[in-house]
Amino acid sequence: MRRVYIPKADGKQRPLGVTALEDKIVQRAAVAVLNTIYEADFLGFSYGFRPKHSQHQALDALYVEMVTKKVNYVFDADIRDFFNKINREWLIKFIEHRIADKRVVRLIQKWLNAGILEEGKIIYNEQGTPQGSSASPLLANVFLHYIYDLWIQQWRKQKARGDVIVARFADDTVVGFQYESDAKQFQNKLKERLLKFGLELHPDNTRLIEFGRFASENREKRNEGKPETFTFLGFTHICGRTKKNGKFTIWRDTIKKKMQAKLRDIKDELKKRMHLPIQEVGRWLKAIVTGHYRYYGVPGNYEAMDDFRRMIGQKWKHSLKRRSQKGNIIWEKMEKLLDRWLLQPKIYHRYPSERTGVII
Repeated sequence: MRRVYIPKADGKQRPLGVTALEDKIVQRAAVAVLNTIYEADFLGFSYGFRPKHSQHQALDALYVEMVTKKVNYVFDADIRDFFNKINREWLIKFIEHRIADKRVVRLIQKWLNAGILEEGKIIYNEQGTPQGSSASPLLANVFLHYIYDLWIQQWRKQKARGDVIVARFADDTVVGFQYESDAKQFQNKLKERLLKFGLELHPDNTRLIEFGRFASENREKRNEGKPETFTFLGFTHICGRTKKNGKFTIWRDTIKKKMQAKLRDIKDELKKRMHLPIQEVGRWLKAIVTGHYRYYGVPGNYEAMDDFRRMIGQKWKHSLKRRSQKGNIIWEKMEKLLDRWLLQPKIYHRYPSERTGVII
């Protein structure tokens, strides 16, 4: 397995393991069989890297639960360096609990123990699963199913006094609570639970905030300003009211840091493509903008998508200007280029209540 690094939105590097073609074929075949087995076990609030499950299903489920259940506090949690800290001994125990075929178990152990080629040297790690391999997402879900999903399912039934909602996508999870006492107790118990398996919450990406239908009124009474926001799967979630009847809703905006990071990447790439034909650059930018709309095109996020398109237009104009001393281009001509290649924002996803069949 070969190690490569890809940039993250926060400027850090994410390590990925690139497997050989033969291993990739075997892993995909094995994962297809294992998915069939584990899909019968995985709980409904787990959405990451599962067949027929997506980020937008997780986002929609979270939205519907928050506007229909009694949620006043949100615990936004992220496990620090999760994929690199998975305890392999516990993982194999969990797999053996469900998979009786010893040959499959030994095969998984070989994948976990395989060395990683980095800068001409083979490195062997005693913990973690290499991101980038076909088996890694499933193995991570199996691990979290036993240490988190089943545990929180039992905790909210036996310990919680009020409503508790959960949405998890890989190691990124959001939990909503009716009572602050439940939220604080859960936070402490989760820390203990993770520590038992060699994991810990990321201090910078984990917060407990007041969030829900009464958050604005309660904070206003205490002169504490607007409710805080939280991020999940690329969106900033904001307490709001519908324009039609003033009912509580959740506005979802593109995370500004992610959009700014994407724009920086586009700016750097435009420099490399500066002298290519306009049509070629236009087709490339069109693909980027369309892909952005298809993910971030949710109700209420039109303005952020329009900003993304406008800023790309500005960077493209600046790139064209730098082609030569006479390369300045007037906005009238530039707007024609933008209208041709950069599509107007489009809402691709319906309201969560319509997608899930829930009437609010």
